[in-house]
Amino acid sequence: MLCYVPLKHEPPTAVAWLLAINIWPWGGLILYSLIGSTGLPRERLRRRSKLLSELGSVLHDLRVHVLSEVNNPALKEDQTRISYMAYKMVDMNPVAGNTVELLSDFEEYLDRLCHDIDNAERYVNLLYYIFAYDDLTKKLFDSLERAAKRGVKCHLLVDSVGSKKFLRRHAYLLRGSGIKVVEVLPIRLLRRTTFTARYDIRNHRKIAVIDGQVAYTGSHNIIEPSYNMKARGRLWRDLSVRLTGPVVIQLLAVFYEDWYVETHEEIPFNELLYFLPHLKTGGSAVLQTVPSGPSMQLQNYQRLVVSALLSAKKTATITTPYFIPDSQTMHAIETARIMDVDVNLVVPERADKAIVGGVARAYFTPLLNMGVNIYLYKGDILHAKTVTIDDRLAFLGTSNFDIRSFALDFEVDLIFYSESEVSHVLETQEMYIANSRILHRSDWEKRPAVEHVVYGITKLFSPLF
Repeated sequence: MLCYVPLKHEPPTAVAWLLAINIWPWGGLILYSLIGSTGLPRERLRRRSKLLSELGSVLHDLRVHVLSEVNNPALKEDQTRISYMAYKMVDMNPVAGNTVELLSDFEEYLDRLCHDIDNAERYVNLLYYIFAYDDLTKKLFDSLERAAKRGVKCHLLVDSVGSKKFLRRHAYLLRGSGIKVVEVLPIRLLRRTTFTARYDIRNHRKIAVIDGQVAYTGSHNIIEPSYNMKARGRLWRDLSVRLTGPVVIQLLAVFYEDWYVETHEEIPFNELLYFLPHLKTGGSAVLQTVPSGPSMQLQNYQRLVVSALLSAKKTATITTPYFIPDSQTMHAIETARIMDVDVNLVVPERADKAIVGGVARAYFTPLLNMGVNIYLYKGDILHAKTVTIDDRLAFLGTSNFDIRSFALDFEVDLIFYSESEVSHVLETQEMYIANSRILHRSDWEKRPAVEHVVYGITKLFSPLF
């Protein structure tokens, strides 16, 4: 008799693994041994701990001596609770003096990024989950090569799984130009070492920082918007931001953490300090950076979103390509509805991954019973990741609204506190809703009987997706 109890998991996840192991004993155990533990190799954790002690002192000096005039800006009481919670988890406080430009169109995003790289003086730091060479992204390769020829230090981190084709076929193009290209969380299926990673723990972050003055983050990967599947006739619809101001340094700190953990190279703090006297602080946006990932004690993004949902007074709107919530998040949505908060969920009508789309639909019945408005984005794949709470808070970044982003992947998100910036995110969400059809309970109940069974089964295993 084969018996194994996965104790180091939340109850729903443990139950899902027990079901998998009982249905498929040896296969389930092998799968669990490969992807069942959320732990990271000790060497990764040791490097991160060492770096944070050094980086923390630099960020402290930055807050106290350089950015004192924009540090801890005045916030509303309900905003203060969220900002303090985020600060306690990630040691990054809200900062004023930023500018924010929302970018939806991929070609515009790429053009702005290439323009900033072409004007770089000292360094370009890039981190992407998917980095690909194609007819559109070739211009970015060209910009990086020109920057390297000018003597600009160019560093590129790419995820081992998301960018596997680039690493095999095109990384040599950049390395040959003197650009440092590093594989993040490398996969070695038949050779486990103290530093290799599980296949399903990924670095899902998207960060670009140029000279410590300009930064980008959001949902855009570096790949043309059909993901090189033009025959399917569907595009990925993303949302990212171009930033200037003190928040750039926070994103740079997140990049440096990942760079150091992967390379063990000393962090060039002199590069950081070089541009601080010239840091632009003329904007009005108040922002806070929130990195999250399995190397951290808490599920930072999930905790913040749950708290934000519980603080909502009128409306809460979520846009995400993948909706697979944990029980705490579902309870927060239900509590918001009990308090008569209008909760809107915008997801693609057809997901890019059929299984994940099916798992998401397993939650539609309880959501409709709560009175949540479910909008199905028509045609293209909505890939933007945003949450707004009333007109006072907005989250934008790389995190999907699913268990994977909450617990398994390395992510980075921004919290917007300024009324103007929150309103811009709200306007974008309204555009998504205008291009969606609302799912009525009567229509949902007419789905084929087989879907009732399939969605019920997939929901049991949803903690594993």
